[in-house]
Amino acid sequence: MHVSGVVLSGGKSTRMGKTKSLLDLNGRPVISHVTDEMEAFCDDTAVITNDPAAYQFLGFDLYQDRYKEKGPLAGIETAIQHIDADVYVMAACDTPFIHRAVYHHLIESLGYADAVIPIYNDRMHPLSGIYTKHVLSPIQNLLDENERKIRTLFNAISVNYMTNFSGISEDVLNKHFFNMNYPEQYEMAKRKTIR
Repeated sequence: MHVSGVVLSGGKSTRMGKTKSLLDLNGRPVISHVTDEMEAFCDDTAVITNDPAAYQFLGFDLYQDRYKEKGPLAGIETAIQHIDADVYVMAACDTPFIHRAVYHHLIESLGYADAVIPIYNDRMHPLSGIYTKHVLSPIQNLLDENERKIRTLFNAISVNYMTNFSGISEDVLNKHFFNMNYPEQYEMAKRKTIR
């Protein structure tokens, strides 16, 4: 099974006020922490960004959204359109503490589904999910109709919703699903006071 790691870095970071993925965290850009973890267990890693020049330093394949201004769903479409893989592991660029154990758990739970979407603390996390190439056509249909909500996709594909993370510590889970939207969350990340 070929597993491709995909980091979605197309957001405008309006709530943070500056580009979240390039903020310094322990002496390195936030996105480097994300790609490091992806690279550790995926067969290849790519970044979806509409500002590829800003991410050349990473040394990974960079792809721009084919559907402009259509949000994360367009980022997923771009990855699957460009990359040949069996499973696409997604991560947002502002989740610096992702952990491979969570992704392994999702991959093991795929079965014959088109996607596995984690639900943690009663919240769905589609940008921490895994997808197969079978979702490409349904995504394109939605984007062609100007539908941007990822949750709408789940009505058109088979999804395993993962709520059981037995064997993975709460500390790992809290950190994995932590993302930085606001300056105070960035401060939490720097202090590692994730809860």
